Amino acid sequence: MGLSPLALAELAALGVATGFLAGLLGIGGGMLMVPFITIILAGRGVSSALAVKIAIATSMATIVFTSVSSVRAHHQRGTLRWDIVGRLAPGIVVGSLVSSMGVFAHVKGSWLAVFFGLFVSFSATQMFLDRKPQPTRQMPGRGGQIAAGGAIGFLSGLVGAGGGFISVPFMTWCNVAIHSAVATSAALGFPIALANVLGYVVAGQGVADLPAASFGYIWLPALAVLAACSIATAPLGARAAHALPVKVLKRVFAAVLYGLAAYMLYKGIATWHAA
Repeated sequence: MGLSPLALAELAALGVATGFLAGLLGIGGGMLMVPFITIILAGRGVSSALAVKIAIATSMATIVFTSVSSVRAHHQRGTLRWDIVGRLAPGIVVGSLVSSMGVFAHVKGSWLAVFFGLFVSFSATQMFLDRKPQPTRQMPGRGGQIAAGGAIGFLSGLVGAGGGFISVPFMTWCNVAIHSAVATSAALGFPIALANVLGYVVAGQGVADLPAASFGYIWLPALAVLAACSIATAPLGARAAHALPVKVLKRVFAAVLYGLAAYMLYKGIATWHAA
C-alpha cells in the first residue's frame, strides 16, 4: 500500500500536530495519531479491527523519535525529573512487554478502541476538574513507583500512547508540578515506546492482510512521514508548555483527550454493530 499524495499530506499534517502536542502536553502524540491513522487505513480498505491495531503500533513507533526531540527541549529548561524517570522506567519496560507481546495480539480491535475511549475519558476528567491533591502526598517509594510504571507501560501498550494520559495525572496527584510532570512524561515515552515496538513487531509476524511495507503491526511508510514531521515540531510544543499557566495547560490537556476519546468510543461501538 503506497502513499498517495493525499495520504502523504494527511500524515504530514498529523505529524506536525502530534509533535507539537507531544512537547506541549507530554502525551507522546499517540492519542492523536491512533484515531487519525485508523481513519486513513479504514479509508484504504483495511478492516476496522486491524486498522486500530496497526494505528496503535505505528503510533507507538513514532513516539520513539518524538520523545527524544521533546525531552531535549524540556531538559534544557530544567523541569525534567530524572529521579522519577529512573524509578518508573523498570516497571514500564516490563508492563509494556507483557501488554504488547501477549495481551495486544489476542484482544479484538473493537475492544481496544472502546477501552481507549473509556480510559482516556477518565484521565481527561481528572485533569479538567483540577482536583487538588492532599498537600502531604508525595510520589510513592521505589517499589510503589516500579509498580506504577508497570501499570503505565501495560496500559500504554494496549492503546498505543506514550503514557502521558496516565503518568501526568498520576504525577500531579502526587504533587509533582504540572510542568515537571509533562516534561518527565515526555522522557518516560521513550522506554514505553521502545519496549512496546519490540512487542508489536513480534506479535505481528504472520498476521494476514497487513498493508505493504509493514514490519509486524508497524506501517513503515506512515512511520517515516510521522516521525520526520513530529520531530520538527516537538520543541515548539515544549516552548509553549512553559509559557502557559498551569490551569490553562490542564484544560488544554483535558479538551484534547475528550475529543479523541469520543471518536474511539464511536469507532469501537460501530465495529461491534457491524460484526
